[in-house]
Amino acid sequence: MNTRSLPCGFVLLFREPRGGRSSLFDGIEEGGIRAASSYSHEINEHENERALEGLQDRVILLKRLSGDINEEVDTHNRMLDRMGNDMDSSRGILSGTMDRFKTVFETKSSRRMLTLVAAFVGVFLVIYYLTR
Repeated sequence: MNTRSLPCGFVLLFREPRGGRSSLFDGIEEGGIRAASSYSHEINEHENERALEGLQDRVILLKRLSGDINEEVDTHNRMLDRMGNDMDSSRGILSGTMDRFKTVFETKSSRRMLTLVAAFVGVFLVIYYLTR
């Protein structure tokens, strides 16, 4: 009998074709066939049990990993929700400020506004040259 191992850990058993009737009776001794078949059955069972244990370990690992991924996704979703809420509140504050600027610029004359801006620039330049 020949064996072939699969990547997943299972072992396939197969017989090579034999030619002639005399090869059918090769190796027959008292209890020889039963002992060989029982022994190979025990080997196969042992190998299958090892493969099954390996698969169980992999399943447990994958289950743990998928649970960790789920927790990470939930954490990121909560963080993104908070960021979205913060952005909405910031957008509200900025839009209110822009509305106030618009009302200030619309009610003031452009000459008066130009004088105010020029005064601020002048004061800034004076302070800059004094501290230099």
